[in-house]
Amino acid sequence: MTTERTFSIIKPDATRRNLTGAVTKMLEAAGLRVVASKRIHMTQEQAEGFYAVHKERPFFGELVSFMISGPVVVQVLEGENAMARNREVMGATNPANAEPGTIRKELAESIEANTVHGSDSLENAATEIAYFFKPEEIVG
Repeated sequence: MTTERTFSIIKPDATRRNLTGAVTKMLEAAGLRVVASKRIHMTQEQAEGFYAVHKERPFFGELVSFMISGPVVVQVLEGENAMARNREVMGATNPANAEPGTIRKELAESIEANTVHGSDSLENAATEIAYFFKPEEIVG
């Protein structure tokens, strides 16, 4: 097993409902350690840049609008197989298809307001971490 770092966002639907602690507790219970965390309100430019990979998709505008609708918590998570472990504890993108006990099954409102974002590869994790954090902000 390898200690890795991955990236997570607690989305506006969760921060609006004061679920930051509940989400973090579930991440930590899954063996992940928060080594960087900050609450921000993304600008439109930040959200468009972060989700640029989806720019041509029909949901891009709605996604950007949602992500700037309120504060988010961006986090760097660390642990054994952190990326896969985070994906597992998040659950399926559609909460209706997520396993019981996962963040999305227990806390998400809908497929659009699904509480969390997590990197889908180690390469994307490195890019996403660098998008929001300077190296000196990550303290393990």
